Amino acid sequence: MYVDGFLLAVPIANREAYRQHAEAVAPVFREHGALSLVETWGDDVPEGKLNSRRSAVLLKPDETVVFAWITWPDKATRDAGMAKVAADLRARGNMADMPFNAQRMIFGGFEVIVDA
Repeated sequence: MYVDGFLLAVPIANREAYRQHAEAVAPVFREHGALSLVETWGDDVPEGKLNSRRSAVLLKPDETVVFAWITWPDKATRDAGMAKVAADLRARGNMADMPFNAQRMIFGGFEVIVDA
């Protein structure tokens, strides 16, 4: 299994818009090979002493941290799927109206080494 992980700051006032955005793009990812898409809204995200999720995304007082991930069967499926999502007009339209600042998003692909 392969996982794309995302950490981002979203204005608290945009919670419903963000949820709708995520629900709109989830079927597109699934259609192009993703096994699942999970979006979580920060509820208990403490400030760290040296670093934290809050500082990583340059969180502002009126924002919360969103932690999200997409699971794929393997990296090859992810690479092909992400290319298809990027070209899919349904996703592109939703990406243009993202209810957060994508420049502060942290993301990366991860190979699963334990799934207990």
